[in-house]
Amino acid sequence: MRAGDQDRQRVADRLRVALDEGRLDLSEYDERVQQAYAAKTYADLDGLLDDLPGPVPLAKSRVEPHRPAAAPASAPEEACERDSRPGYHGMLAVFVVCTLVWALSSLGSGEFLYFWPGWVLIPVVFAVFAHLGNRGKRRH
Repeated sequence: MRAGDQDRQRVADRLRVALDEGRLDLSEYDERVQQAYAAKTYADLDGLLDDLPGPVPLAKSRVEPHRPAAAPASAPEEACERDSRPGYHGMLAVFVVCTLVWALSSLGSGEFLYFWPGWVLIPVVFAVFAHLGNRGKRRH
């Protein structure tokens, strides 16, 4: 029985997968693809895939689907509290350290220096506003 273009393309695609998996080297892949596109009958296509494994059924696959971790059943309120804490505490600590560095620099120089820690405060302010805006929208 004569093979069609779709049949030849299907064999060429399987050969490409075998090349990607390292089952064929480039010269062998090239040779088999040329034979696949030159095939006129199914018999011409049959020998090209005989020594290659077929697709692995899902039941025998070693890949397992991702399962999200379940929250501990013993303390759901504690997990809810932990998730509802704002995330800007670390940024606020950086601002405090920068302010201390600025204050010590100002004291050491004997004059009032430009308050550059104000620039560090800008992301903290945005984080606080974002937290206040999302406070009613969080799900527990």
